[in-house]
Amino acid sequence: MNPRPMRLIASALLAGVALLGAACGDDDATGDDTTTSAAPAAPAACAEVYPAGGGEPEGPDAVEGRGEPEMEACEPAGELEVIDQVEGTGAEVPEGGTVTVHYKGVAAATGEMFDASWSRGDTITFGLNEVIPGWTQGLVGMKEGGRRVLVIPPELGYGNAGPAPGDSLVFTVDLVSVS
Repeated sequence: MNPRPMRLIASALLAGVALLGAACGDDDATGDDTTTSAAPAAPAACAEVYPAGGGEPEGPDAVEGRGEPEMEACEPAGELEVIDQVEGTGAEVPEGGTVTVHYKGVAAATGEMFDASWSRGDTITFGLNEVIPGWTQGLVGMKEGGRRVLVIPPELGYGNAGPAPGDSLVFTVDLVSVS
């Protein structure tokens, strides 16, 4: 048998293997097929993600026009955070008061929504003595027409139970009325 065709076949096979390796490997010229990716950035502090407002105060009629807020993950401070994004102009919530609100709640660590009155298409009315301590403490002093973000640590929320066990909860609350 002529050795020349065998060398051509061997050369063709080696070239094919090299092409196949290049197609299956990475584009790195070093041939190192380990991949590196940047670590995901830690979420920003909740006060940075949900800054306090600075616009004009609004009355209760403005609440419906605002619509459902966009919310995302954030790093809570470890204590109850009360952030007024819109200052209301109506009646102020007293201790033990009854309120009608629109709200949206997310887990702080993931930003995943677990409840929202907007999703149901209706407000909710409750007494401050009927809700978790973070709401009881965080809504006092809020005025009708306002939008407030409550960042509630587990001990003032649901602890290791509820929609986000062991995580802080973030609620955006629009106050429609106080009674």
